[in-house]
Amino acid sequence: MKKHTSKEFIKAIKELPESRREWLLAKFDYAAKRVKKGVSYKVWKDGYHPVILDTSKKIEQRINYIHYNPVASELVYHERRDWKNSSYAIYEEDNIEIPSVKVRPLW
Repeated sequence: MKKHTSKEFIKAIKELPESRREWLLAKFDYAAKRVKKGVSYKVWKDGYHPVILDTSKKIEQRINYIHYNPVASELVYHERRDWKNSSYAIYEEDNIEIPSVKVRPLW
């Protein structure tokens, strides 16, 4: 999955009109040179650390991470307005749309 998406990301960055093209490719190239695995671009970090979402607190932490990570990474200024792929707006109090995220505890 990571190998395929990495190739697709790089392909899309090179082919589509992306304003940050040079910056992104330089970042991915730098990461590849640091690990010396013979790849041109490294998109993903190594490792896989699964976490069982068995409590409401863990679920809320992960949802908050997904919503606020673009802000923390300084890709956008506001998670709801600026990140078009965010589901953050679904959780706002004045939103009449029912959240599409179904939470079923394992216990």
